[in-house]
Amino acid sequence: MNPTQQILKEVKKAVSGKDQTLVWILMAILARGHVLLEDMPGVGKTTAALAFSKALGLSFGRVQFTPDILPSDITGYSVYQRETGRMVYQPGAVLCNFFLADELNRATSRTQSALLEAMEEGQVTVDGNTYRLPEPFFVMATQNPTGAAGTQLLPDSQMDRFTIRLSLGYPDKDAEFEMVQNRLDGNPIDRIEPVVTAEGLAGMQREAASVYIKEDVVRYAISLITATRGGGMILRGASPRATLSLVSMAKAAAYMRGRDYVIPQDIAYTFPKTVEHRLLLAPEAQTADTGPDLILKQIVAKTSSPRV
Repeated sequence: MNPTQQILKEVKKAVSGKDQTLVWILMAILARGHVLLEDMPGVGKTTAALAFSKALGLSFGRVQFTPDILPSDITGYSVYQRETGRMVYQPGAVLCNFFLADELNRATSRTQSALLEAMEEGQVTVDGNTYRLPEPFFVMATQNPTGAAGTQLLPDSQMDRFTIRLSLGYPDKDAEFEMVQNRLDGNPIDRIEPVVTAEGLAGMQREAASVYIKEDVVRYAISLITATRGGGMILRGASPRATLSLVSMAKAAAYMRGRDYVIPQDIAYTFPKTVEHRLLLAPEAQTADTGPDLILKQIVAKTSSPRV
């Protein structure tokens, strides 16, 4: 069995009825990206994070973000050691393979920004000293819907660092029944077996990154991204970072489908999910009840793809 399928099989022991969302999460992990889960409380966001960290054999760190959480709680801090007369670094919660930032949008902007360097460069800087994070490193952040009590918008610079934004939503009746049944004899997280180690996952990420992509397909990806910058219903289009994320996600999609090359359909498939949370829509779009997903699908339909 393909390792990716085995990983998903283990995660599904704890998360019922959200198969496609789990595929997107694993795809982002293979692409060395980060995931933002936006949903109401109690639908399984934290359970999904725990399930993936266990199935992937990763060290796990978690912070429940509240207004009184400090940046040093995330990145770590230095304390004076009297015996040596030196300042000694005390690692923060982010020094792990899989970091869960729970309810990220309840923290202050200053604390939220403590994650920026870690997400982009895989390191933290404390008192002028830089500390590398373990590899592989992955952030899954959850946030309550905007407007919920005690929340505030994430800054654009942070939104752009998330590869995709997903929503679990309520399960259907069958999935909820399965969820209840799975918990009658204990926590299903305890039944998840590691499929790979951290080193094994890093190898899978390297294999996904080495998937071949033809120049014409890269230009197709750039054409889609450029189309988001043309005005109309979009005030601010996708950044060059989004282009890099799109190519990485397309490679991961091809890898999960058992191919060592990217086809235009991989780009078209991953484009909406990779880009929608990075856009700023014009007021006319909101008035017309036109969401980013619909706009991006229209861009895909209008953009000619290369023949491979």
